[in-house]
Amino acid sequence: MIRGVWKIGVAGALSAAVAVGAQAEELRIGALVPTTGDLQVYGETSYNGIRLAVEEINEQGGVLGNDIRLRSGDTQTSPQAGVDAAQRLATVEGVHAFVGALSSGVTIPVAQSVSRVEGIPQISNASTSPVITDLDDDDFLFRTTPSDAFQGVALAQIAKDEGYENLAVLYINNDYGLGLAEAFEAGFEDLGLNVTGMAAYEPGQASYRGELRRVARGGNPEALVLIGYPENGQTIIRQALEGGFFERFVFTDGLRSPEMISAIGAEHMDGTIGSAPRAMEGSEAAEYFREAYEAAYGELPPQPFIDSAYDAVYLIALAAQRAGVLDRVAIRDNLRAVANPPGEVVGPGDWARAVELLAAGQEVNYEGASGSVDLDENGDVPGTFAHWRVEGGEIRDIRVFAPGD
Repeated sequence: MIRGVWKIGVAGALSAAVAVGAQAEELRIGALVPTTGDLQVYGETSYNGIRLAVEEINEQGGVLGNDIRLRSGDTQTSPQAGVDAAQRLATVEGVHAFVGALSSGVTIPVAQSVSRVEGIPQISNASTSPVITDLDDDDFLFRTTPSDAFQGVALAQIAKDEGYENLAVLYINNDYGLGLAEAFEAGFEDLGLNVTGMAAYEPGQASYRGELRRVARGGNPEALVLIGYPENGQTIIRQALEGGFFERFVFTDGLRSPEMISAIGAEHMDGTIGSAPRAMEGSEAAEYFREAYEAAYGELPPQPFIDSAYDAVYLIALAAQRAGVLDRVAIRDNLRAVANPPGEVVGPGDWARAVELLAAGQEVNYEGASGSVDLDENGDVPGTFAHWRVEGGEIRDIRVFAPGD
């Protein structure tokens, strides 16, 4: 886990408004990341991915000849706080585009209350709810991480490969939790296997024993599939172990965190398996990103969504460069053109070459550190997933695959 110091926040409205006026020629990107709340550990690393892309682009000449300016807001992993942060970034800071939010339960209200209303393109690097695919967002919401419609199938395959036949599911009661739980249940049962019980939980409770008891009884589940975030996840796992409800666990991307292991103990977490979006092995773009990240911040953490945050910045910058103007709608309208074929393939670190190609009237197709970021008509991307396992207190990837392979 990166322990570097990073600051989020802005000065008062007056000074910010003056800054906006002075920087009208610069692309301003608003980072919607949680520095507090259930997803704080993902917020810090995602922000590092965003910052790395901004620094690379600026070092290679910036967008339309000027540096990108990065502005940030703490979403607190809370819908209202996320909307408030986005509104301030939109109206006070005058950002041209958003990267984030992380949780679907924040991303969706931001998209409907701010991005659509203010006409600001928004690219989430971590929001995976299937609800986003058909959301009424006036085509202002995109994402660089695949939908849980795919992750649910991937997780079902992983669980089967690990020998599980009967599993209980406990999921956080939001768009992310419900969508992934339903996708997993359908995928697991399509494989001829059995979900013995499924229940939602509310975040912030002192006890989850009632929910654990409900899914543990009946059907003899071999393990618990837990869909949630680290803060409440730690409480649930402790109580599952203490109460003798479960001894083995299956996690999703929201719980792929070293903090979970250190909080619970390797002796209890070893053997835990899970899924998370990840680029295919051998990807030159992914390897470049890893090396660049480690040169800037040290070891690349195992948390997901860092590379997809980085890719979101590149897409926004390329769209603005292709548009030739710093206009919110123009950026939105150029996103698919720079993300999809046809076009000369460019990747992480290729900013100067991409600018040259666009200046020569050629098209570019950005292939990301996180994998393909081809944006479909709904703003979704395809995806590949890691099958991971905790071994010796460390998160280790077993393989990376596309669902159905």
